Amino acid sequence: MVASVVQLTESKKQIQQMHNLFDEQKQAFRNNPMPSLAERKENLKRLKQAILKNQERFLDAIDKDFSCRSKDETKIAEIMPSVQGINYALKHLGEWMKPSKRHVSILFQPASNRVEYQPLGVVGIIVPWNYPLFLAAGPLTTALAAGNRALIKMSEYTPHTSALFKEVIESTFPQNLVAVINGEADVAAEFSSLPFNHLLFTGSTSVGRLVMAAAAKNLTPVTLELGGKSPAVISSDVPMSDAAERIAFGKAINVGQTCVAPDYVLCPADRVNNFVDEFKNAFSRMYPSLRDNDDYTAIINERQYDRLQGYLKDAEAKGATVIEVNPANENMKDGTRKLPVHLVLNVSDDMKVMQDEIFGPILPIVTYSKIDEAIDYINDRPRPLALYYFGYDQAGQNHVVTQTHSGGMCINDALMHVAQDDLPFGGVGDSGMGHYHGREGFLTFSHARSIFSKQRLNSGKFVYAPHGTKLHQMVYKMFIR
Repeated sequence: MVASVVQLTESKKQIQQMHNLFDEQKQAFRNNPMPSLAERKENLKRLKQAILKNQERFLDAIDKDFSCRSKDETKIAEIMPSVQGINYALKHLGEWMKPSKRHVSILFQPASNRVEYQPLGVVGIIVPWNYPLFLAAGPLTTALAAGNRALIKMSEYTPHTSALFKEVIESTFPQNLVAVINGEADVAAEFSSLPFNHLLFTGSTSVGRLVMAAAAKNLTPVTLELGGKSPAVISSDVPMSDAAERIAFGKAINVGQTCVAPDYVLCPADRVNNFVDEFKNAFSRMYPSLRDNDDYTAIINERQYDRLQGYLKDAEAKGATVIEVNPANENMKDGTRKLPVHLVLNVSDDMKVMQDEIFGPILPIVTYSKIDEAIDYINDRPRPLALYYFGYDQAGQNHVVTQTHSGGMCINDALMHVAQDDLPFGGVGDSGMGHYHGREGFLTFSHARSIFSKQRLNSGKFVYAPHGTKLHQMVYKMFIR
């Protein structure tokens, strides 16, 4: 009872602070509504230096939050893409900011048209727990590049990282430019109800619906980066060792706690045993042991661990064959949240592993006979955030590309499309809406303002009332055809 009262009091303080910061940033934006290229570049450089300066501290904090998070994975999947994204923005920002000249019809000459990219104002960024640094720094990079101010809500499930990120941001930027809010779910709910000029949320589809509903009350535009069940399709003729190795990488990094992790495999029925063997071989090369191996990340908390165990029990109870991939045959059920990858065969739609996004080291295998069966299987379900196709035949690749929809896609790889600086990242349908990264991120956080400009000579008066003159008839004859 005492703890809940203390938490309630703390939440009220955080919510009040959040409103004060929001008002402060709104006023600061009014005072400087169009930051110069030099200002924006300076802000990006400060963000980059803050990440590099505190790199080791972030590695340690994220490791603590997960109980064991591979520091190399954090470098590869969080530090490196954050820094590279900033570098890319710095290189191209001047080009992005240039007004775009547009065509003017002879009907409106003499005049000029252009599009100028204005900052939106104050943007909100809601960060999930699975990649807490990258999914804060990435959106912040494009928000600052576009000239905005930002409030960031970090996840309560990564307390060490969230506290560190708040400390680093406070020592790097004035709070009327960038500020970080921490707190529990009630703080997050209040955060999403603020009248931001744009709100970016990364997280589950179910919470995304709540965020969008809250934003709708203010007509706040949203970018939703959600999850979903991203399929990996294995063709009938791709070398299985190639496909299995790349799928194993995509599933094992952060032990599947990745929104674009391969969620299930669509495999030709006569190649399933071959896939299982090659997957085991590839996984064993990467992770010869698990329990005391710092390269192998743990499940974030007990709640998520129990959820994943429940999926496995549910699948077994409903007739699935579950294969634990545990190269050293270690005892993984005592005193650790490390969970081996489990391959699940003979799955059916009534199993939880085939209904919910797995977000962990469980990989169901669905069989098909012809590729169009696999395509129908994908298209019968909500559109995924990512789709992976493994096959070297160009015609086969094009067939899958043109006959399916997904937020993004890799051909003969997994996850790597997210790391491409010049590719937009975003979902479609149940997996989200909107894009960011690179130029698309700049555009997401900008308003493309159309400007029609004329000077003394006014050709428009030729269509002024009174109507019905010969001049009007000539204009109609020329332009209505």
